[in-house]
Amino acid sequence: MSKLSNFNIQFGGKVTKALEERYAQSPHWKNGKFDNLVLTTMNVNMRTLPGLIRKQVTNVKVRSPRKPIPILELDIEKFENGDKPKAVWYGHSAALIRIGGKNLLIDPMLGDDTTPIAPTKSKRFSGNTLEIIDQLPRIDAILFTHDHYDHLDYDSMVKLKDKVDTYFVALGVGRHLERWGVPADQIQEFDWWDETEFGGVHLTFTPTRHFSGRGLRDRFKTLWGGWVLKTKEHSIYWTGDGGYGEHFKTIGEKFGPFDWVFAECGQYNKLWPQTHMFPEESIQVAQDVGAKIAMPYHWGGFALALHTWKDPIERFVAEAKKQNQRICTPHIGEVITMGEEPQQMSWYEELE
Repeated sequence: MSKLSNFNIQFGGKVTKALEERYAQSPHWKNGKFDNLVLTTMNVNMRTLPGLIRKQVTNVKVRSPRKPIPILELDIEKFENGDKPKAVWYGHSAALIRIGGKNLLIDPMLGDDTTPIAPTKSKRFSGNTLEIIDQLPRIDAILFTHDHYDHLDYDSMVKLKDKVDTYFVALGVGRHLERWGVPADQIQEFDWWDETEFGGVHLTFTPTRHFSGRGLRDRFKTLWGGWVLKTKEHSIYWTGDGGYGEHFKTIGEKFGPFDWVFAECGQYNKLWPQTHMFPEESIQVAQDVGAKIAMPYHWGGFALALHTWKDPIERFVAEAKKQNQRICTPHIGEVITMGEEPQQMSWYEELE
């Protein structure tokens, strides 16, 4: 594949008139685009952009670890044996979850760069992460929360296609997968509150306060959200990317309490407080929805904001202590078993 072809395919599928007519059937499609439940803005403009760029290039060392973060090799036997749910976090927003006997991958962006169409690279904190895909067991389904590059990765999809034949995705994301060779009949798209049964696991796509897009012309042309995974015995909530809002209390009322809540925690900034949560808000979400155990994600993978790489986890742990919220902070690649979560996991403190 030529460099130009590879560049173009990264954008995914184009928005067509027919697709927009279908998206318009959603109550969340307004004035030619998807919209949040409440007013959501970002203060990134010609006035704030110069300072943002300056900070991006002047504090690089503190935003990334000095050495690559090691990833534990997947313990397949531990992951697949037993009836209790399991989870393996792979840094940033990629996770392997086993619940109800099903192996589910959430936002499996395992590539090394979240800016494949940009002149500069956003290098991953861990090396050789695409090789993780070779270690994975057969995947029953992949769940995508939205189409941003740090969640939906072309290189990862190329390697994953032979391991899975079911995809549950945010409304509109299917066109990207189809362009990358996934048959349409393997893809099910979800609007907010849409639900399905999948071999004993009840899946619901839930609202978040965020945005979407992979290019200049498709901003807000796919939906964004989180996932609720429930069986008769267990429940897991994956918040998805987005700022804090009243929708979390609604989700808690509808589906809580939860055994596990994976809370977005990282890549925040005072210029975009409505589209990414601060760590203190992540703990608040855990309490809003009734989390027995809260685990932070969206950190430990890339430097996509100005905070230090440890800031999300340090603030998350500190706020959890203040609010008496039980948490688990697994090492990247570690198998966590529900009901057997380690209490003290401060592996990141040993890294610079």
